[in-house]
Amino acid sequence: MFPEDYLYILALRQCKNIGNTNLRKLIQIKGSAKAVWESPKKALLSISGIGTKITQDIGKKELLISAEKELKFCEKKSISLVSHNDPAYPRHLSNCDDAPVLLFYKGKLTSDLNTLSIVGTRKLTSYGKQFIHELLAGLSGSNICTVSGLALGADTCVHEESLENHIPTLAVMAQSLDKIYPASNKNLAKKILENNGALISEYCTFDNVSRENFLQRNRIIAGLSQHLIVVETAFGGGSVTTVNCANSYNRDVFALPGKITDQYSQGCNQLIAQNKAESIVNIKSLIDSLNLSVQPELFPEKMPIVKLDPDKKEHQQILDILDHQEALSLDEIADKTNILHHKLLPILLDLELYGHIKCLSGRQYLRNY
Repeated sequence: MFPEDYLYILALRQCKNIGNTNLRKLIQIKGSAKAVWESPKKALLSISGIGTKITQDIGKKELLISAEKELKFCEKKSISLVSHNDPAYPRHLSNCDDAPVLLFYKGKLTSDLNTLSIVGTRKLTSYGKQFIHELLAGLSGSNICTVSGLALGADTCVHEESLENHIPTLAVMAQSLDKIYPASNKNLAKKILENNGALISEYCTFDNVSRENFLQRNRIIAGLSQHLIVVETAFGGGSVTTVNCANSYNRDVFALPGKITDQYSQGCNQLIAQNKAESIVNIKSLIDSLNLSVQPELFPEKMPIVKLDPDKKEHQQILDILDHQEALSLDEIADKTNILHHKLLPILLDLELYGHIKCLSGRQYLRNY
């Protein structure tokens, strides 16, 4: 059985021109959806910003009957509901003014999920696929839960790679949960549920499916997480609307840069140029920015050591005087080797890049082994 107020939320959702923001406002002022439904029109019209168009359908019996049918359908299909006032409602999303008053979901959904939203083009290239593969392999073993939209391309890749790395994943849909779109992802949706993930939607069976639904869906993807990653997108791609929502919610946005001649990197490059997203330099620095714990063996602290050219006698000369415990300053190295400073610095940089030494603050140098 669902809480009684869910019935009235569903009835109110069917009223024309009410929207999530006004519905949340009315519920907050009146105390419950039932109180809003049963309030006299005059009382509702006295609320600032609430006009006749918003209130014209409130109280209509047929909408309440439709809401009753919807709840019965949800019970039959094992679809769960959670309202914005419920402690189980996703915490990041609850802070968004236009968040759905009611969410429908299947699977596991709690307020404390450590979510990471990842979106991109439906025409994902091998470059984008490789990035998603490496990122989620790097996040395997962390407490992350990915979020995407179950669409073809980047979304599908995110969900599949999450499952491959035993990472729970949430699929936010642009239609009611009785319809999996695209149909080719029905099996993927099933696997998501079998692996501690969830399917989420704000839409009922009586809601029409339209292009607008996908744009509205994008705000939920942005709102569910503190961090949003854009893998690949063209100019004006759907991911750009997700970024705009994330920016308005004060989320951290990262974009994967690419060649200026690659169509599906152009949108990411533009987002970076407009300061709407931070450029992704490499997987490790990105994961560091997300403040996530990862498998240490994936990013070893020790740099791979490049074998020195035997003809570079000065390189070996410097190595011979350095210790792995007690650091030497630049001046000390110059004194011991009789190499002038302007020649010494490039050699030390080489040794550092080759993995033989490390540079500490104040130009102090240690041997790595």
